[in-house]
Amino acid sequence: MKQERSLYYAENMDQLMHRDRIFFNNPVFLQGLGLAPIVVAATTLHNALVLGLAVLLLLTPTRVLACVLTRRCPLRFRGAFYALTAAVLYIAVWFIENAVFGVGVQTVGLYLPLLVVEPIILKRYERPQGEHPATALRKGLITTVGFLLALFLVAALREMLGAGALAGHVFSTRPVLPLAALSCGGFFLVGVLAALWRWFRSVFKRIVSMEVKSK
Repeated sequence: MKQERSLYYAENMDQLMHRDRIFFNNPVFLQGLGLAPIVVAATTLHNALVLGLAVLLLLTPTRVLACVLTRRCPLRFRGAFYALTAAVLYIAVWFIENAVFGVGVQTVGLYLPLLVVEPIILKRYERPQGEHPATALRKGLITTVGFLLALFLVAALREMLGAGALAGHVFSTRPVLPLAALSCGGFFLVGVLAALWRWFRSVFKRIVSMEVKSK
């Protein structure tokens, strides 16, 4: 069973590295998408929940609706359609966020409405070839999961290191790295995680290759 799994990974490694948006090709750590809200606003798990819910409600619906609306649209106007679709959907997202979090939604500041023009939501318009709605739905959901994984991981680490707390529960009065609560600390942490992510991916590829050769 283990050798069969290794053989599968070895034969499909290129596709996995390209199509998998959760681990092998994470949109944040490997593609550099969604950095602004994560680096600046994702300082606590509460902020991550606010941002995560918005991305969950925006990314996939925007991708699906925009791919339908822009089937016969020239490429030069496609970005505007994507942004307009996200802006219209954001009206509903705002009311949902306000109902769920109340005034707590203000903790992420302008980075909530800025999701309307966030590259992780709009990037698909750059490709000239069209996309089937079912494909847009599947890829949108996978990308959303990958972004949420990075978002909550970074937010949890920043809250623990920068505030000595987790989900608002303080466990240390002396934070290990207060810099983590600042934007520069967010850049540093994301950079370290991106390097580790790439290292683990290369190690995984090496292990799979060795297992297949030793078969």
